[in-house]
Order: sequence, then structure tokens, then C-alpha cells
Amino acid sequence: MAIMYYEKDCDLGALKGKTVAVIGYGSQGHAHALNAKESGLKIIVGLYEGSKSWKKAEAAGLTVKTAADAAAEADFIMILINDEKQARLYNESIKPNLKAGKTLAFAHGFNIHFGQIVPPTDVNVVMIAPKGPGHTVREQYKAGAGVPCLIAVHHDATGDAKRLGLAYAAAIGGARAGVLETTFKEETETDLFGEQAVLCGGVSALMKCGYEVLTEAGYQPESAYFEVMHEMKLIIDLVNRGGLSFMRYSISDTAEYGDYISGSKIITDDTKNAMRKILKNIQDGSFAKDWISENQVNRPHFNRMRAIEASHPIEEVGAELRSMMPWLEKPSEK
Repeated sequence: MAIMYYEKDCDLGALKGKTVAVIGYGSQGHAHALNAKESGLKIIVGLYEGSKSWKKAEAAGLTVKTAADAAAEADFIMILINDEKQARLYNESIKPNLKAGKTLAFAHGFNIHFGQIVPPTDVNVVMIAPKGPGHTVREQYKAGAGVPCLIAVHHDATGDAKRLGLAYAAAIGGARAGVLETTFKEETETDLFGEQAVLCGGVSALMKCGYEVLTEAGYQPESAYFEVMHEMKLIIDLVNRGGLSFMRYSISDTAEYGDYISGSKIITDDTKNAMRKILKNIQDGSFAKDWISENQVNRPHFNRMRAIEASHPIEEVGAELRSMMPWLEKPSEK
């Protein structure tokens, strides 16, 4: 049975008087650092010399040091840089500065689960993973709300690793919405599967396919964009608010009927079997091995796919239409 924690279950005092290093100041890093600071914790942001984020963090009122210096000073070290960069950063800047009793924290289990980072046994290893983008973590915190988090303890060297992790979850606002207890294995494998099969890979392919079918049939590209991409957020907002039932309650009966009779024609047994293969490749480490290898040779396949996807007609049409909607928040860098 799932175990959930909320603010009443978290002792923010567990981190009071301790120094927390947030390594990285991207989407997640800026949110964690600012939220935790505003919750009363002593925060240091750790970056590499020359980072373009250095001045941004200082301008936000944060203390900034090199990753090595931040790790040396901190009692609790949260690593929030890209998965593919973590092992090198850990070996160069964090590992030499670990001492018994410190806590090493992650927002995704990839490097621990797949053995890219192997911490010493005398430090705590925990995960506090917000289930939402960093900018949402920040926005929800400022609004007095929060983004749900996952918590996992990989190693408890001090006997209070979970207490420290829950305190951090409360500091970034996650305990307002709920903190689900899990494991590094479960978080890593379900997160990768969700991204690849549904949230990113599946949804992106579905929208592009729908756009292509409509435009190939002679419909206006703009009309196709509105139908298969622009409305996606409106539908997902309804699902997020009240589940599939509320979404179906909110749409027309015609749309609801179409949902019932057509969904299973799109997501077939073949689709489900393809999802099972994706999950297996994640579970047996094949995906991790491929991604690590891709980064070791400077990402030729990744960069090629990125360029191809950026030039898809749905992106070009969408950019033009969105430029006429000044109320939309402009995309920002990670």
C-alpha cells in the first residue's frame, strides 16, 4: 500500500542549522534553491567556474561557490544537473569532499540505479523527486501550493536519512501536495517509461501523426495545429484537475462518444506490446547503456534527431500561431 507524507509528517527543523548545497541552477536547481531558502534553510548554489547561471543565482540573493567548495561546506548535497553529466561532476568535485554523515541527494535515480555513481557507505543517499518541471515547482511554491514529490532512501548511514529527505521535500513545497515513498529502482524505471512511452515520446508522436494525417488530407495546417496540439493542454488541464471522468464530463457528448469508440483503435495491442519492449529495455539497462554511450561520442544521433524534430511542419506552424498570442509565457532556457 502506498505511503504518503504531508507537512505534518515532516520536520523542517531536521535541516535547520545545516548547510544545503544545491548543485546546478537550471530548471530544477533554481526552484529548489529559492524555495528552500525562503523556507528558512541555509543554501549554497554550486556551479562550475564561468557558469552563465552564476550571476543569475547571485542576483536572486543566493550564495554561489564552485561545486567542490559547496560540497565541502555542505551537510546535505542535492545534485540537480543533467543525468549524463552527474558522474563526472561527482567524481571530480563531490566525491573528494564527502565526509561520513553527510547526505547525498538526487531528484532522479538514474545514476545510482544504473551504477554510474557509487557513494561511500558512510554517507546517506536519498532521493527527493518533484513530479513536475522546475518552473512549476517554483510557481506552485510562490502560490502557496506545491508539486507532489517522491522520496526514496538508498542508504541510511546516520539513521535519520528519511527524516532529512522529508525535511527537504517540505522545504521545496512538495509536502504541501504529498510525498510518496518509493525506491530508486521504481522511480527510475517508471520515470523513464513515462517519458518515453507516454508523456514525451508517445504524446509527441501522436500529435505529429495527427497533424500529418489532417494536412495530407488537405486540411489547413493551422486548423490541424489547433486540433491536435494547441488543444492538448486544455484537455490535459481537465485531466489534471479531475481525472479522465472530469475531462469527459467537461467535453461534449459527441467528443466523449468519439473517445470511447476510437481510443482503442489508436492504442492497440501492438502499441501495448511496444510499450512492454520499451519497459524491458529500461529494466535491463539497455536504454541507460545506449544513452551513456551516446554522450561518450558527443551525441551525434541525439543532435541529428533534435535538428530533424525542430524542423517538423507542426513546429513551424505552431511558432507562427503562438507569436500571435502575446499572453502565452515565452519559453526559457533550461
